[in-house]
Amino acid sequence: MSTTATPKAADTGRAGRVTPRQLALWEFTALGLIVVLWTQFGTGPTSAVDPLWNMGGAVESWAAITVAVAIQALPFLVLGVTVSAVIAAFVPPGFLQRITPRNSFLAVPVAGSVAIALPGCECASVPVAQSFMRNGVSRAAALVFMLASPALNPVVIVSTAVAFNALPEMAWARFIASFLAVLTAGWLWIILGRDDEIRVTAPDGAGFGGCADDHCTHDATGPGKRSWQWRRFQMAALHDLTQAGGFLVLGAMVAALIKVTVPASWFADISQTPLLAVLVMVGLAILLSLCSEADAFVAASFTAVSPTAQLAFLVVGPMVDIKLISMQAGAFGPRFVLRFVPMVLICGVLSAVAVGTVIFGVL
Repeated sequence: MSTTATPKAADTGRAGRVTPRQLALWEFTALGLIVVLWTQFGTGPTSAVDPLWNMGGAVESWAAITVAVAIQALPFLVLGVTVSAVIAAFVPPGFLQRITPRNSFLAVPVAGSVAIALPGCECASVPVAQSFMRNGVSRAAALVFMLASPALNPVVIVSTAVAFNALPEMAWARFIASFLAVLTAGWLWIILGRDDEIRVTAPDGAGFGGCADDHCTHDATGPGKRSWQWRRFQMAALHDLTQAGGFLVLGAMVAALIKVTVPASWFADISQTPLLAVLVMVGLAILLSLCSEADAFVAASFTAVSPTAQLAFLVVGPMVDIKLISMQAGAFGPRFVLRFVPMVLICGVLSAVAVGTVIFGVL
């Protein structure tokens, strides 16, 4: 006999809940973008609105770069968040468990390939991985999906091709390097990782589609399920957009600030040491914590560094950044992060350097 579960507010889970702190971040960054638009387009004799103050050329350049990066990336961010929310709301949590082989080594490439067809945002990747683990997916396969979904999805590759329209090889280089890094990290976890260090909490609705178990269908045969799924879609989209949008604007501001204030000669100097340029771009990727659908436009703004250094930024960012590290520590425990993050970071950097050297011919 089946029973009908009534959706509750708690069913949306942490993955679909927007906290006051996240809303404050979004409001702050949105206000910052409005100020940028005002200072950029409110100046000059033909403006209908007088600016609050007259700004010098450097600040106007900063505003123009910030607006350009944010506006170019925004459509891809919205598209990626929408697709991710659809997957989160309508794909059952036991899907990956049913199609992955029992052998962990074989499950790794399968999980990576499935992630290409089921794109997700970094904000949802950690609770999704938790849900997969609860439903019997091997730890390595779930971790591979967590890394691959935001890094390999079609929206990311298309946005990269648009951002690097003068260098079309970058899109393919990103896909190949990210896929190699994801597979290598998954296999290394099987060999060097410890599954007992992964803390998987009891189901609380934070998983894929907001429900941690296949039997949790919220009236699988009636209209209640569909209503609950649409609510889940709305909450997931709002959560991801507020968080990723805030980081996008902040990232665009920081990238523009670096572009305007750091002398071009400094980038020229570090470009003389290719490995140093790669490490600098990797550090920026970790600190900026950009959404993968938008990071290509920020990377493309750093024209003084080599394509391989830009590639390292694109490969490492969706897998290792401050936002993801904090989410993984909260979900799986600090012991897991201390072992997993360095492993992924090394795989990402080495893969980007190897692929970049082959495709672009220079480090």
